[in-house]
Amino acid sequence: MKTALIIGSTGLIGSHLLDLLLESTEYGKVITFVKRDSGIQHPKLEQHIIDFDKPETYKELVAGDDFFCSIGTTIKNAGSQDAFKKVDFGYPKEFAAIALLNNVKQFFLISSLDALSTSSNFYLKTKGEIEDFLKKSSFETIVILRPSLLLGNRKEFRLGEKIGAFFMKLFSFAFTGKISEAVAKAMFDIAQKNYKGFHIIESDEIQEIANKKS
Repeated sequence: MKTALIIGSTGLIGSHLLDLLLESTEYGKVITFVKRDSGIQHPKLEQHIIDFDKPETYKELVAGDDFFCSIGTTIKNAGSQDAFKKVDFGYPKEFAAIALLNNVKQFFLISSLDALSTSSNFYLKTKGEIEDFLKKSSFETIVILRPSLLLGNRKEFRLGEKIGAFFMKLFSFAFTGKISEAVAKAMFDIAQKNYKGFHIIESDEIQEIANKKS
């Protein structure tokens, strides 16, 4: 069985992904990297509480088969654009570089619809920049998932998301409040396909994959 590694395991998508990994028969070990104790206990789970800004203290622990990156924040929560970029670009970049050195074969990243490194929107620009970095890396498999609006119970109220959620429901858009589960399932399922090379999975394809029986 494989070993999975994950950052962002306490987030909206990551928590669902962690459940899938722990319940699966494909993975014998699941390694999480967190800032504080999650309180989750499971025979497969190996949790490392780390300082994300000190990679030298955890680089030897990033060893396994499949790396899942679902970490992310907002400028409001981070406190500044620089702090936001550290989380959404800096940490994924650092972990990807370490994982590559440690011979991790597959890397999976949650990005965003319309991510583009030349975008005038700082959020989409940052997401595009980490995509560009990964595209140049030499993992056997790199898969970028670009979900549309992420809905769910968040501690932070986001007016834009609330408005978007209203219109999505009004027009019966493909994703509803179950989007986080759908993205997690698609991410998990794709990891079992052993794709080779660099792939971007857009929101409509994510839903199609999630709807298929595993």
